Amino acid sequence: MTVKQKQERIGRNELCFCGSGKKYKKCCGMQNYEISDSIQKQYLDRFGIRLKNEKDIEFIRRAGQLVSDTLSMVESAIHPGMTTDEINTLVHNYTIQHHAIPAPLNYKGFPKSVCTSVNDVICHGIPGDRVLKNGDIINVDVTSVLDGYFADANRTFFVGTPGQDAVKIVNVAKNSLKASLEMARPGNRIGDLGWAIQRYAEGQGCSVVREFVGHGIGFEFHEAPQVPHFGRKGTGVELIPGMVFTIEPMINLGSYKLKILEDKWTAITADGSLTAQFEQTILITDTGYESLTPFDL
Repeated sequence: MTVKQKQERIGRNELCFCGSGKKYKKCCGMQNYEISDSIQKQYLDRFGIRLKNEKDIEFIRRAGQLVSDTLSMVESAIHPGMTTDEINTLVHNYTIQHHAIPAPLNYKGFPKSVCTSVNDVICHGIPGDRVLKNGDIINVDVTSVLDGYFADANRTFFVGTPGQDAVKIVNVAKNSLKASLEMARPGNRIGDLGWAIQRYAEGQGCSVVREFVGHGIGFEFHEAPQVPHFGRKGTGVELIPGMVFTIEPMINLGSYKLKILEDKWTAITADGSLTAQFEQTILITDTGYESLTPFDL
């Protein structure tokens, strides 16, 4: 998903979006995070963000646990000599057996049930006859629909014994997501998440992909808000409880520039460098965040 929308920031002296007639700094800006119907309506009307209630969250949590379990299953199965299409079959069958739907299948024409991105493939790799070799890294991106609710996560795995560059890029990608999650709490802003990623990754001599972003999720595969993985601290929509979205930084060992292959899906690094990614679906809570697709980082 490309960055198209400019994130709005509410000035502290503007009228509060909740409709109270007070200035923002004297109303919702005071960090009273009890979410009223009017705030839910204003977030929908102004930002297109649909906040989730307790029932929605429980259903997304169930879908998220299935996604996490699917990734664990894939981790135990990956080995040199298997094809990416075999991973697709594993994910598809596991998802169906658990009464869910693989969201990528036929989404805007995507032909498979999972994305498998190897080495210099940033994202949206299409499973096929590619054989995994010892030393490869592979990102497996799983989105499941369970009882009508969506959850999305991905992990980058080592195939056999990794080389030094592979270890570095996977660790930097993992820690980039960690850095962002540390900023995921009420009162912070969308821009804080990307700022934390960019600051950490570039500090390690790596780069952050610009063209793809995290996104709201739950009722649909992709919802508002967009969540860029770079940016300025203190900018963008304020995070409030009930927001559910993904953070999924794509980190390159070389340049952040990319190319899209002729299949119109597969994105690769322009310079052929290794790339890695980790993603979780998170909920903003009253005090911080909860991963709805839990796995250890």
